[in-house]
Amino acid sequence: MVFGKACHLPAKLEHRVYWEIKKLNPDAELAGRKRITQLHELKEFRLHTYENAKLYKEKTKRWHDKHIVSRTFEPGQLVLLFNSILRFFPRKLRSKWSGLFEVVRMTQHGVVELRNKDKSSTLLVNGQQVKHYFGKDVDRELEAPILNDE
Repeated sequence: MVFGKACHLPAKLEHRVYWEIKKLNPDAELAGRKRITQLHELKEFRLHTYENAKLYKEKTKRWHDKHIVSRTFEPGQLVLLFNSILRFFPRKLRSKWSGLFEVVRMTQHGVVELRNKDKSSTLLVNGQQVKHYFGKDVDRELEAPILNDE
């Protein structure tokens, strides 16, 4: 379109364009085969990518599973319970692990039944929220840190 009117190229110019296109793409069948091989290569590349991703996931899962520590508790052991209550004004020096509980029993699925120090009540918790206690019994409310001003 030139100035709103249809314009045809001169025959000589059309002929030249036709030959240039033919020179760039001499055989349509060959170009079609080349395109199909490129598509096959792309498919193959994608399959290799999926395979590599699968191998990576398996390797990562093996590494992760190797570092999981299984927690088994025997009845009578002393344990600490993770304090998951959300506090609006948490104290920085307060431990996330609370209480000293005695294990009553452990089920197959990882649920642990705990008993208080005073043996008044029991509670069922997830085994992931419990850890072994390896220390002496300390009353945190009575004990205060001593700071020396030297």
